This record gives sequence, structure tokens and C-alpha cells, in this order.
Amino acid sequence: MRRLNIGMVLYRAWYYFRMGYATYLTFLLGYVSTLVTVYYLAIKESPVLLEIFPKFLPFAVFSTVIGCPLTVAIGWFHLKPSKLYSSEADVGVESNPYNYRMPPGFWMEVFTPFYLEMLNQTERLLDSRGLLGEEDRERIASLREKMQVLLNGGYVGKPRRAM
Repeated sequence: MRRLNIGMVLYRAWYYFRMGYATYLTFLLGYVSTLVTVYYLAIKESPVLLEIFPKFLPFAVFSTVIGCPLTVAIGWFHLKPSKLYSSEADVGVESNPYNYRMPPGFWMEVFTPFYLEMLNQTERLLDSRGLLGEEDRERIASLREKMQVLLNGGYVGKPRRAM
């Protein structure tokens, strides 16, 4: 059974709070606030628009019916054909501390030790059959060294920023 770590619980609670607040609560409040502001400051002051939308509810429904597909299209454009999302993903990759080191969990406990063992056994098999050249030995030694560095919690590669 895992021990309860109060610090980790607080960090996670803070993260969940920020996600819930920023993604859902402020989104809803911002959406409603925008509708109310536009209606009462812009439409109520314009006689032409007030004839089209004499009450708030039809304006809110119309804005939602037009605004939702429009914002979906803008979001699609942001993610698919434009370079905006790939730039954001690049920033995420650059700032992710696990891109140059081993993430904890099954990678460190299972997969990398398994790959290391497979590398050792393959080297032994190739060596016993005389199929291993000096260049192959150097590549295998380099891979083994990098995997061991990762298993020990170190970094491989050249991070773009200081870790």
C-alpha cells in the first residue's frame, strides 16, 4: 500500500484546482460575462440591434448557435493546418524534464531493464557466432552506457535548456 504524502497531495490538489478553475469555471463565467456585457453595453444602446434582439435570451441563444461552430472552426485551424499548435508542442517538449531522462514507473522498472537485457543477450549471441564487428561493439557499448545513465536517473542527449 502506498504511503500518503501530504506534500504530493497538496501539489496535486493545487494542479487540479488550477485545471478546474482555468478550464471550466472561468470559461463559463467568461462566456456568460461576455454575453451579458455585449448585450447590455452594445445591443441595448443600438436601436437597430435592439429591434432584432429585444430580450437577452434570444441574443444568448443566437450567439451560442453561431459562436460554437465558429470557435470550433477556429480551434480546428489552430490545431491542424496552422503552425501555431506545433510551436506550442515544441515549447512543451523543450520544457518537459522527461525528454532527456527516464520517466519514473514502468519505463524505469520494466522496459529499460528488459531492453538492456535484450541488448546483452543479443550481443552474447552475435559474439558467440562471430558476427560482431568492432563498430558493432562500440555502438552496443554506447547504447548500454546511455541506458545505464538513464536507469541511474541521469540525462542523455542535449537538452535545449538547463534542467
